[in-house]
Amino acid sequence: QVQLVESGGGLVQPGGSLRLSCAASGNIFSINTMAWHRQAPGKERELVASTTSGGRTNYADSVKGRFTISRDNPKNTVDLQMNNLKPEDTAVYYCNLDIPLSGQRYWGQGNQVTVSS
Repeated sequence: QVQLVESGGGLVQPGGSLRLSCAASGNIFSINTMAWHRQAPGKERELVASTTSGGRTNYADSVKGRFTISRDNPKNTVDLQMNNLKPEDTAVYYCNLDIPLSGQRYWGQGNQVTVSS
């Protein structure tokens, strides 16, 4: 069984920064994709950023240039550095782990990020 434990998040003013961290534990296949998704009230969950075990990254257009995803493969951790935050970034952020070869998908518990003055 795989578990994802998130930390970080909270309340920040527009233009501020926050860092989210996620640690995966359990039986994790080395070839995987780790990602951050978010869900705002009344909206569908959307992909924010992803990173493969091979180092390839992908970002939503809305966060390019402001957010940076990074991972530590030996530690099975993934971080999301969020800079120049905007009110529209307010959402619950979820860490995600996908194992393509098996089709397994795992989610963290979700962390609230609120951007408000």
